[in-house]
Parts: sequence; C-alpha cells; structure tokens
Amino acid sequence: MASLITRSALVVVALFITACDKPTDSTKQIQEKAVVAREAETPPVIDPQLAAEGQRLYEQNCVFCHQADAIGKPGTAPSLTNKEFLSVASNRFLLGTIQDGRPGTGMPSYAHLGEKNILAIVAYLRDHAVLTDRSAAVDAQPEAHGDPRLGKIWFDQVCLTCHGTNGDGYSAGGTGTAIGKAGFLSKASDGFIRTTIKEGRSNTRMLGFYGAGPETMADLSEREIDDIIAYLRTMPSKN
Repeated sequence: MASLITRSALVVVALFITACDKPTDSTKQIQEKAVVAREAETPPVIDPQLAAEGQRLYEQNCVFCHQADAIGKPGTAPSLTNKEFLSVASNRFLLGTIQDGRPGTGMPSYAHLGEKNILAIVAYLRDHAVLTDRSAAVDAQPEAHGDPRLGKIWFDQVCLTCHGTNGDGYSAGGTGTAIGKAGFLSKASDGFIRTTIKEGRSNTRMLGFYGAGPETMADLSEREIDDIIAYLRTMPSKN
C-alpha cells in the first residue's frame, strides 16, 4: 500500500511539473505579441547610395513644402517620414502620388522626374523608417461595405474639423490633408484608410479613433469606420 501511495504521489508531482513547464494560453499570447513587436520594429533595408540620390532630389524638389527630413508642416504639407505612415504606405502609393500629384491641392505632379528618380526619393523616405513595411497586409484587407449615409454623420462629427468639409483639407482651412480628393482616394486602399483611422499617426493631430484610451480621439467601432470609408468613396469633392 505504501509503495502504491508513493507511486501515486510521484505521478501527481510529475503531472504538476509538466503542467508548470507547459506555457498557458496567456503566456503563449504574450510570447506571440513579443515576436510581433520585434518584427514591427524591424525597418526595411535600403540601398544607401539610392537613398543618398533620393535625398539630393528631395532637397531640390520637395523640401520647400515637406520641410527638412520630410517632417511636414501643418496646414501646408503632411509628414512623409512619420513612422506609422511609412509602415502602411506602399511603394506603389508613394510612387503614384509623387508621379501624379494631387489635383486640387498644393501637390503638383513630378512625372517629369521619371520613375527612376522618383523611386530614389521613395528610397530616401523609406530610409527614415523605424517600423516594418506592412503595406502589403494592409492593402490586402477586405473592402469596406459600410453605409455612406451613416459615414457622413461620423465624418462630420470626428473628421470634418481637421480635414474640412467634403474632405477638402488645407484648402478648406483644415489642419488635415485632403482625403476627399480623387488623387488620394484613387491610390489609398480601404485597408490603408481603415488602419490610419484606427491607429492614427504619432506626433500629429491624427490620433487613433478605435478603442477607448488616452491615445484615441473617439471610440469608433469597426462598422462605423467602414461607414466613414464608404462615405469617403462618395465624397462630392473627389473630382
């Protein structure tokens, strides 16, 4: 009997030790988040010579509005080196914007520079990145299927103050960019807009609008954000 009790006790102890060694679900989640955090802090590797050429071209063509190091100027031009922006903006988005400009805003077309030189400018901007480029995953997000009628209500309540009536941006006296123009809407994916609304951009007036907390402007739901995107796609000023 004593031997049986001893063996039983050993089995219980072994099970206890095994259970302690096995990570709990919460531990796994913490470990996974740590991995994601490390990956998010891994910026892309940029050819230094290409970035240097891009800096030269930037200082010849872009610095007057976007300022030194592309930090931007409120009411005039947005920051192009904001870490959240570089994390979600694809090379295609940057190339197309520089090449085509933003009609109806102060951003002219720089197509005359040619694709090679524009890509050098993109490399210069990317060289400021401190987060990983997740633009592919962001652009792969599903399209928004919200209600534009409700979206107008949310837009007027939380977006209009900075981005202006109909998303006209700086031309309407706002501190935010023209997100209602075709030059933006034709290049920004729904995922790009959704992620920007949810997460915001640090060191700007654009705080996140998803989830409660001191770092958010409003607690919008996923559906309400998609309503805003649906409304943006119907903006009266987009042409």
